[in-house]
This record gives sequence, structure tokens and C-alpha cells, in this order.
Amino acid sequence: MPVAIQVTNVPVEIDNDKCIADKGCRTCIDVCPLDVLCINEDTGKAYMKYDECWYCMPCEVDCPTNAVKVSIPYLLR
Repeated sequence: MPVAIQVTNVPVEIDNDKCIADKGCRTCIDVCPLDVLCINEDTGKAYMKYDECWYCMPCEVDCPTNAVKVSIPYLLR
């Protein structure tokens, strides 16, 4: 599975200012069918660890603070 090197080259972006994973929220991680999201141990915030997104979007839809944004490529829209 390809490991995401930089935040800018992954389809799922998390707004760290809105993310409340450091307060115990794991909604995006729990609803992802591929387990590609995880918690950054340094910041306590969620991020996309593996670049294997199916663009199914439950992480974005279920996020209680709207911190998750899934960028669907133009050709898949």
C-alpha cells in the first residue's frame, strides 16, 4: 500500500484547526472502509496515512466539525 509522503498529494485533507481528534473524536477513522486514516502521534490530529482512497466520502459526511475534505479528481466526478 503506498504511504502518503506529503499532505498535499493525498485526496483526503484534514483541517487541523477544526479537527477534534485530540479530544477523542475518531469518527473519520472509524467510518473509513479502507483504514487509510489515522492519528498523528505528535499533533493528535487525524491525517491520511495511505493513499488508497475510494472517494466513498463517509469520512467527510460524518465528520462532526466539517474538518475533512475529500478532493475527487475531475475525471471521477
